[in-house]
Amino acid sequence: MSIKIFVPCDSVALALGANEVAVALGLQARQRGLDIELVRNSSRGMFWLEPLVEVQTKTGRVAYGPVAPEDVTGLLDAQFQIGADHPLKQGLTEELAFLKQQERLTFARMGVTDPLSLADFETHEGFAGLRQALSLSASDVVQQVLDSGLRGRGGAAFPAGIKWKTVAAAQAPQKYIVCNADEGDSGTYSDRMTMEGDPFMLIEGMTIAALATGATQGYVYIRSEYPHAIATMRAAIIKATAAGFLGADILKSGKTFFLEVRKAAGAYVCGEETAMLESIEGKRGVVRAKPPIPALKGLFGQPTVINNVITLASVPIILARGADFYKNYGVGRSHGTLPFQLTGNVKHGGLIEQAFGITLRQLMFDFGGGSASGHPIKAVQVGGPLGAYVPERYWDVPMDYEAYAAVGITVGHGGIVVHDDTADLSRLARYAMEFCAIESCGKCTPCRIGSTRGVEVIDRLKRGENPAQQEMLLRDLCDTMLHGSLCAMGGLTPNPVLSALNYYPQDFGLAAPVAEAA
Repeated sequence: MSIKIFVPCDSVALALGANEVAVALGLQARQRGLDIELVRNSSRGMFWLEPLVEVQTKTGRVAYGPVAPEDVTGLLDAQFQIGADHPLKQGLTEELAFLKQQERLTFARMGVTDPLSLADFETHEGFAGLRQALSLSASDVVQQVLDSGLRGRGGAAFPAGIKWKTVAAAQAPQKYIVCNADEGDSGTYSDRMTMEGDPFMLIEGMTIAALATGATQGYVYIRSEYPHAIATMRAAIIKATAAGFLGADILKSGKTFFLEVRKAAGAYVCGEETAMLESIEGKRGVVRAKPPIPALKGLFGQPTVINNVITLASVPIILARGADFYKNYGVGRSHGTLPFQLTGNVKHGGLIEQAFGITLRQLMFDFGGGSASGHPIKAVQVGGPLGAYVPERYWDVPMDYEAYAAVGITVGHGGIVVHDDTADLSRLARYAMEFCAIESCGKCTPCRIGSTRGVEVIDRLKRGENPAQQEMLLRDLCDTMLHGSLCAMGGLTPNPVLSALNYYPQDFGLAAPVAEAA
């Protein structure tokens, strides 16, 4: 009987030498006459241990990491293939505290299966949600999503079921499902992990959305910097189509849904849904004025469901296990789980799927182990490059859309970037303005010109040129961007700037603390 060894094919693991480890294992196994089955699984999300090599034993999978190619000889000498002790041995994978404390629903298969194995996927509840959807009416599928309380995981947190219901009710000759996979926020990678590590889950979620709304064509708009995700999704679509889970007659139901990948244009603003639609249509990525909303007049002028990867990937388990099962996770109006992505100056960075209600302090210390530098943590940016910098006074606020909004913070896509006490928040605020100036589509003045003037004002403030006047000017400028920008690009740029100014005034050379934002 062959020995099953798992080496991840996730981009992070590949960047850290996973392919070289796999080659070394295969070569040495042949030289030693060992019968091994090498499975390229996805990452478990414990990035400080990558490449994480797992061995299937009678007691479960045993993890070793981080493994370098030069470690392979010593591992085989120690007989790690039967779970023997070695300095790199981490123990039974499922018992590792970082994983054991999580509530993995969307990421339940991550690291367990071969991403492109339909057999693996179906063995672990894959397509159960699609089969259930096919047994229901379209309106019942929409109702399941509504009852689950699922909200968009891309940042706006709009109820997914309402979008679906709007598109389902629209009368049109053609409808579309578009997955926004243009994941460009700093410190985020859950979309990439999903597409590389469990692509059939996204395909299943999009197909269920199509059945619910009457759409027959779908697009996955993937950022150009994700070549492995693009390749994996394309391969998965081909396999799913060949097996009857996509195409003209889904599982012999008479239902039709075709799906294809579109490579993104490389612009951050194309993560905004209407700019993305322009890009898919072959145009320059410029934000559209709303109304009309995309649900009524979206891609090629037709009714279109637009959700991000994690939103659509959350749908299969809702259909498979029922709306109540999913709704019972979370707090308040924030139902289900969110894959939090912990990065920056933190000892144990990685993906943590937890129900809403967990706190930043728990994420940073119980999971992350504190700062990597050993210095005190000073600020945490939540929600991407346009998210607020959160001071310690809010680290115990439950992670919940409404609770965060009440203190001026957005959960966003679940990206969390940690900064220790050496960080200069004025430089980070300047970066936010500069980032906006570079990435703006240029259509509206508050975003295009406001961000450029913002950089100049912060520079003058840092030089000490009439600080009180510059501070007032910066706040007025942020107010104009917040209320006058056409989309969230300019509208959210004030978040990091004002939070840095409010909570860390000393970094701007301001002597006295200023009033906190409401």
